Amino acid sequence: MRREWENAHKVTEELVEGPPSRRANATLTPCPNGNHLWCIGGEFFSDDGKAYFYNDVFRYSPEKDEWRKFVSPTCPGPRSAHATVASPAGGGKLYLFGGEFSSLYQNSFHHYRDFWCFDISTHTWDRIDTKIRPSSRSGHRMAMWKHYIVLFGGFYDPGLRTNYLNDLWLFDTQEYKWKQVEFKDAERKPSPRSGFSFLPTAEGILLHGGYCKEYVKGSRPVGVMLDDTWFLRMTLNEAKDGKPSAEPLTLKWERRKKSSTAFAPSLRSGCTMALWSAKNMGILFGGVTDEDTSEETLESTFHNDLYGYQIAGNGKWVSMMLKRPKKKGGPVKKKKPLPVPVRPETPEEQDEGYSESEGESDDGPPRPKPSVPRPLSPSQQTESTMLDDDVDPDDPDLTRPLPRYNAMLAVLRNTLYIYGGIFERGSREYTLDDFHSLQLDKLDRYACLKHSGVVISEGGEESSSDEDDDEDEDDDEEDRDDLESEYTFVGGAGRRAGEDEDVVEPDAEGKEVEGTPEEKDALRAQATAFMGVAKDATRSVEDVLSTPLPGETLAMFYARSREYWTGKAHASSDNRGKLLRRDGFALAEERYASYKPILKEVERILAEAGLDEEEMRKGAAVGPAGASGQSRNRR
Repeated sequence: MRREWENAHKVTEELVEGPPSRRANATLTPCPNGNHLWCIGGEFFSDDGKAYFYNDVFRYSPEKDEWRKFVSPTCPGPRSAHATVASPAGGGKLYLFGGEFSSLYQNSFHHYRDFWCFDISTHTWDRIDTKIRPSSRSGHRMAMWKHYIVLFGGFYDPGLRTNYLNDLWLFDTQEYKWKQVEFKDAERKPSPRSGFSFLPTAEGILLHGGYCKEYVKGSRPVGVMLDDTWFLRMTLNEAKDGKPSAEPLTLKWERRKKSSTAFAPSLRSGCTMALWSAKNMGILFGGVTDEDTSEETLESTFHNDLYGYQIAGNGKWVSMMLKRPKKKGGPVKKKKPLPVPVRPETPEEQDEGYSESEGESDDGPPRPKPSVPRPLSPSQQTESTMLDDDVDPDDPDLTRPLPRYNAMLAVLRNTLYIYGGIFERGSREYTLDDFHSLQLDKLDRYACLKHSGVVISEGGEESSSDEDDDEDEDDDEEDRDDLESEYTFVGGAGRRAGEDEDVVEPDAEGKEVEGTPEEKDALRAQATAFMGVAKDATRSVEDVLSTPLPGETLAMFYARSREYWTGKAHASSDNRGKLLRRDGFALAEERYASYKPILKEVERILAEAGLDEEEMRKGAAVGPAGASGQSRNRR
């Protein structure tokens, strides 16, 4: 038994050539008791519409400039937009909660609500199961305060509408229990949000910024960038007369006034601060500012500037400008900044192609050879700038990383590390894989530890033409037609076209279907395809009303589609009143029964993702609604 347990929990360690592959929405966490960085998970969306989610664990050692990968059979499932926090107790632990996952072709999506502990000394994972725990979510944040893990906010997207959260949870690492913190209605607290900064201090936790969407009836959803700052004051209540206090911890939200300093960052989202504990300061890099001018237009400005926020007192933004080196022989002349230089293709590069077999691997997405212009390397940039009389080759601003949002940030001692993130040019989205560092106590220049292999085309500043948009719409229409021709959803039980009707039958209580592995695989494929079609906002009203949703009971299904079924019954019967409603209910019941095997399998898929029955029903109760059409990363 011991040998079997050891084989099931064996961890393999591998020295890898460089940083992890291209990804965003991973976590980069400083080691609590060593000079390392830990990178966990993340996502990559390729140009051909495929989604890659990761569950790998990487460790970076700055002294050796070395990356190591740790693989464990008991690790959490692939995910992104999760939250990770470090504790020095017990040799060092990393705690991970939640996140999201999408299937390769994005026809299946779910949020996690599982909670994990990674032992840094043994490199093993353990799942922490508790009856009471936070709900499924992504984009939330966690911070470690003494022996408490504090979790706040995030979002839950059942595919119909993004629901933003502002609940506060505590996990006691000594008692191994979750507890939700309740506040009175009159007490002030931050509004629901995701993607915010959440930094621990000796007196409590600082919260800044974030993102949410406003849903107004009759109007399309509008993204909102937040720049308010809050402080969660936390106080331990000491025991009196030898008796422990009934409430060991007192928590109170305090809203901070906006700083009047000129060093505050512009309004933006897609950025979070990393804690520089030596100076009790938050370090903010990059982000994106969106001007949502119309339903068709989203103008975005991407940033690569650096800001510092002094947490003590009432808080204050400070300048984090890079310092120019001192030169002999007079003052330094101000130089104008250069755009990102791009060198033209060579004929050989234009002829280069790639096959899928050359670019794909088991570990991630294909890596195509470039067929568009490449950015200049730093040495080439230096050569080009030396030829320009108006450019100082020693200008530290030339070392700034490319503008981006959703980058991974971490401060280890006095060094800031920046990895990956997302950059957009025109209608194209680029996931980056470069790795940079900056000495915060010197602020002299960025060091590029790994250059980006991502190719960013030139001349894509403007959005795609109407002709391109028409082609995209035609492609989407063809994809939907292909999917609907393969699976019959309206008027059938979600069967594959040409398949016998009695291949898969549910039992009376809806328990797991008995059958061969092939039959179970076919049902799982049908359920996965149904999840993709059920979230298609372009379906007709008739299709939406006549199709039950995952987690929806027969009563819920009939309640939202009563008028539709009554009209169907009236078209084929002369009955009126109660008899007509009875006929309508019979039609709804017949349709619900035809979908029951698919719905049960979908519910099993969602249960595997950590959703309970109540959460599935909440998702169904939201009802079909139009998607916002905005970038999935603006969440």
